[in-house]
Amino acid sequence: MSKEISIKGLLDREDVQQRFQEMLGDRSRAFMVSALQVVNSNSNLKKADPMSIYQGVVLAATLDLPLNNNLGFAYLVPYRGQAQFQIGYKGFIQLALRSGQFKTISASEIRKGQLVSQNPLTGFEFDFSVEGGEIIGYASYFELINGFNKTFFMTLDEVKAHAKKYSQSYQRGSGVWKDDFDSMANKTVLKLLLSKYAPLSVEMQKAIIYDQGIVKEDGGVDYADNTIDIEAIQEDQELDRMREFIESATKLEQLANLQAPDELKEIYEKKLKELSK
Repeated sequence: MSKEISIKGLLDREDVQQRFQEMLGDRSRAFMVSALQVVNSNSNLKKADPMSIYQGVVLAATLDLPLNNNLGFAYLVPYRGQAQFQIGYKGFIQLALRSGQFKTISASEIRKGQLVSQNPLTGFEFDFSVEGGEIIGYASYFELINGFNKTFFMTLDEVKAHAKKYSQSYQRGSGVWKDDFDSMANKTVLKLLLSKYAPLSVEMQKAIIYDQGIVKEDGGVDYADNTIDIEAIQEDQELDRMREFIESATKLEQLANLQAPDELKEIYEKKLKELSK
């Protein structure tokens, strides 16, 4: 479609309104009005390709996540003349709860004194009765209906390194990372936790795939920001934490049942000799 067609012109079309009606029912009109307000409130987004905006709005409707910056479920972000679709951490929580498999799910900043213990094998323990203090990291947690639970934690430096490596907007000092760092940090630890350990519904899979991308007319996605290699990030972090665990061990018993990966075998064997003396 021609860029001369405005996003309002697209959303006013009868066939488009019918499409949103089929997706959202009686809520379709309010959803479309809200999306237009988001676009009109951002001068750079107003200049973006209307078709990329439209496809982002359609995706938000498909996932039934409102495009309202104040709610934090989903966003449209201008990037080099296009509209980038982003899921907020509240959006991931909403999709997880909607799947019916989660008993609870959350993400939070962790302040100094709240991290009680950390173990790369058994997880992390926090004491949230400790108040105040500077932020030292961010954690996410979920528990399934069947009782399975998992916690994920990243230090503040790890979050910043992650953002610097995988987000061009962070590198430029602009965008949501600059405007709401805590929200993006919470989203990062939650997204990595879900993608690695959680059962993913079709909606959640779609959200992870399309997050930080420009939705194309054919349903594909172009990533406006650097794509996030979730598995590589997780593997690197797990290796770092296991390395810390091995190096901090003070008794042979702590390493007795540990299966060290090839990358850490030299460190592992060296520690075993040290503790055997």
